[in-house]
Amino acid sequence: MAEAATARIRTAVVGFGISGKVFHAPLIAANPDFSLDVIVTSNGRRAAEAARLYPQARIVATPEELFALAADLDLVILGTPPHTHYGLAATAIAHGLHVVVDKPFVPTSALGEELVSRAADGGVQLTVFQNRRWDADFLTLQKVLASGELGEVTSFESRFEWWRPEGFGNWRDTVSLAEGGGILHDLGAHLIDQAIQLFGPVEQTYGETANRGPHPDAADTEAFVSLLHASGVRTRLWMNGMVAQAGARFHVLGSRAGYTKWGLDGQEPALAGGMPPSDPAYGLDPQESWGLLGIDGATSPVPAERGAYPQFYEKLAAALRGQGPLPVDPAGPLEVLKVIEGIYALA
Repeated sequence: MAEAATARIRTAVVGFGISGKVFHAPLIAANPDFSLDVIVTSNGRRAAEAARLYPQARIVATPEELFALAADLDLVILGTPPHTHYGLAATAIAHGLHVVVDKPFVPTSALGEELVSRAADGGVQLTVFQNRRWDADFLTLQKVLASGELGEVTSFESRFEWWRPEGFGNWRDTVSLAEGGGILHDLGAHLIDQAIQLFGPVEQTYGETANRGPHPDAADTEAFVSLLHASGVRTRLWMNGMVAQAGARFHVLGSRAGYTKWGLDGQEPALAGGMPPSDPAYGLDPQESWGLLGIDGATSPVPAERGAYPQFYEKLAAALRGQGPLPVDPAGPLEVLKVIEGIYALA
């Protein structure tokens, strides 16, 4: 482990698909508290790309090669399919390494609880990359709610929808439900987490799932979820990759006003396009896509907060140095997993 509070946190990223290449590696490389020391990928094309983008990193093909280097590392980030998360995280913990697990956390809440227990026993930190807590639209909605302008909120609708009838082109198309596959596990992990962050614990759940994709033996490709929070708010969530006309990203109704936001957060396409988080334009939502607050006939745009994915690793660096809490307490993703398990049990 790093011995000095000011030492850089020596980091390995496992997987160099969308998760590792688009999210984790750029965010780590942009943060001076971390060093990107190892990247794990068995794909030759991705290995070459990783070596080009991060020449200072050592590129290895297997987790076994990574863990042989454990004495020279502090942190392992898992950007791999969900069915691999438990085994890789447990091995990292056994080597005394801190762990970031991408969402979906693990296939079941029982496995998640086991990892949390192992991390506590091993004296290491375990967190989950719930990056959508730092979406521009979500941060803006939190500010709108805090202002009280909506009055008493009764209904919250949230959507992740797009048109991709050919499928994802990665593990999401083929991983089974038992392995943590399906759009409810994948995007539901974000939407349910956001809803709980906004409106508190869930008392009742209802859900519908279906597979309408090109792989008939895969898990669900679309899902609808209805949650009743203890606070009295009713949440309705949609996630679907086969939507020719997408609905509003957020639609929130209160006793005084409503708030509607269209379009997805732009940080993922910005990072995928090579924009560094240090760019002045990073995280900015264009004015034409700002949400509208008010009542029909009398609405006004709400300036968007800046999207802030880098805050996850800023908070993690502080936590690993004993200077603050983890960016995401794993208890939150565990609660989300239990909600998802309840929905599948009822579906």
